[in-house]
Amino acid sequence: MSVSVTPQPTPAPPAAATAPGRGGHRLVVVGGGLAGLSAALVAADAGADVTVLEARPRLGGATASFARDGMWVDTGQHVFMRCCTAYRAFLRRLGVVHLTTLQDRLDVPVLLAGSGARARLRRTRIPWPAPLHLTPALLGYRAFPIGQRLRAALAAHRLGRLDPSRPEVDGTSFGSWLAGQKQSPATIEALWELLTVATLNAPADSASLGLAATVVRTGLLERADAGDIGWADVPLQRLHGEAAAAELADVGAEVRTGVKVRELTKTASGWRVVTDSGPIDADSVILAVPPPAAAALLPAGAVENQDRFVDLGSAPIVNVHMIYDRTVLECPFLAVVGSPVQWVFDRTASSGIAASPPAAGAGADHPPRAGAQYLAISLSAADEWIDRPAAEIRAIFVEEMRRLLPAARNAEAIEVFVTRERTATFRQAPGSYALRPGPATALPGLALAGAWTDTGWPATMEGAVRSGLAAAKVALGGWRPGPPSPGPTRRLLPVVETAGGASTRMGGCGASADDPCKTSQSSRMPEANVPGEGPSSSTPSGSSTPGVTGRPGDPPGADRQSAPTTTSTSTTTTPSAAAPTGGFPA
Repeated sequence: MSVSVTPQPTPAPPAAATAPGRGGHRLVVVGGGLAGLSAALVAADAGADVTVLEARPRLGGATASFARDGMWVDTGQHVFMRCCTAYRAFLRRLGVVHLTTLQDRLDVPVLLAGSGARARLRRTRIPWPAPLHLTPALLGYRAFPIGQRLRAALAAHRLGRLDPSRPEVDGTSFGSWLAGQKQSPATIEALWELLTVATLNAPADSASLGLAATVVRTGLLERADAGDIGWADVPLQRLHGEAAAAELADVGAEVRTGVKVRELTKTASGWRVVTDSGPIDADSVILAVPPPAAAALLPAGAVENQDRFVDLGSAPIVNVHMIYDRTVLECPFLAVVGSPVQWVFDRTASSGIAASPPAAGAGADHPPRAGAQYLAISLSAADEWIDRPAAEIRAIFVEEMRRLLPAARNAEAIEVFVTRERTATFRQAPGSYALRPGPATALPGLALAGAWTDTGWPATMEGAVRSGLAAAKVALGGWRPGPPSPGPTRRLLPVVETAGGASTRMGGCGASADDPCKTSQSSRMPEANVPGEGPSSSTPSGSSTPGVTGRPGDPPGADRQSAPTTTSTSTTTTPSAAAPTGGFPA
């Protein structure tokens, strides 16, 4: 992969370096998560000289993967929706849409743990306009009695009419609002928390009503197809980090990994970014790091009461990874109600275990995996689980899966391990809206990005990309680029969306001539316009996940007892307040 990388910090040069490039606006992006990558791509496409600084050994931030015993493990189980227009445009810009799958229509299989019965939350094939399309889905959802389904439909209609930005809405808990709408505990658990625990990483009683209203309105009510679910068919490292590294190199941007930023200083001509490997001078800076790091790096006076970023707090996610000796789940994912298990995802293909070398004798790194299935159980709002011993978690969930899935009762869980994301998202609690800053600061040329900033969205991949587009517009300011030109090695091609399901190879992105990283390339946009501008026009952001060695069997701090403590976006992605008006082509 052709990309300029600075491995480990080197002694500082006697004078500050400048961001190298094509003689345009010099922009430094601090943080290589989705927020920083989307900002860097938009600015580089516009002709700016871009340098990306990432403290971790690779790009991708909270949406990355690590190699473990001959397979790839994602740091979190991330999915997206059709309404995630900015994120999907980001995938098109990277040319990796063909490495994802997107449902033809929303279809969520739900297992009711108490009775063992199955229900389905599925969009009707009848082309009813929104929000009428939701009525058959709710009436046909057999997780609770018909009378409660009618009340749920009425509550959804009222929820969609709320203004999420109003302080009295954001300051109210979703659970208390639902109680006022006469939603039964069964309805809250089987419907509302099925959505909001995954998207807000919080139970209803602890979640902001404003953010819950955003999820329901944009994901379910505004468009009939908005809630269709999509997922990656390859490791997230390949989908995001590796593809972005290749694209940034192609447009002349410089990527430096393993570089810690220590200080940002305003100068007469712009900004100086002080790193372990020396200072860099730039015209503008985008700070795309988690809230505590942003609060520590921002110069005094950049944002009013910037210590409030720390008050956003954090919420954990735990993932339990199980490899069975045979297939025990026949669908790509399953939601569960009335059980410690929340969502189960089939990661067999994307992990590459089918292609991993067979185990050889007693000294093998892992048991034989021929015919095996790899399931990842995602536990959002995981305060209950985050500090429990891995052995205890393993025992609980192995037994629970046997209870839930008949096929698992005669199967053997040949490998079980746990990964923990202690600071997976900011805590999306009542009142959090007021704590989230927009992209602009009081200091010219300095912008903020990250899923925790004021995107109008929960902490999701969509929110992260939107924040990057907004920050790029602020950072570039009044600078106007020349017309875009094709990269040095390829022509600009129209976007072509193809079906998902590409095979996974351990060699990574573009590991062989017949397995290219991308099959199509979107046209570049000359300006970084921002989706959803207005009151909320402000991930996974910044340096937020464990290092990846790229070598199976060498995970960063992971073993069969526990996996790396990481930072990640919420397990699923969410709705959109508005479609992008520029930046990546939509």
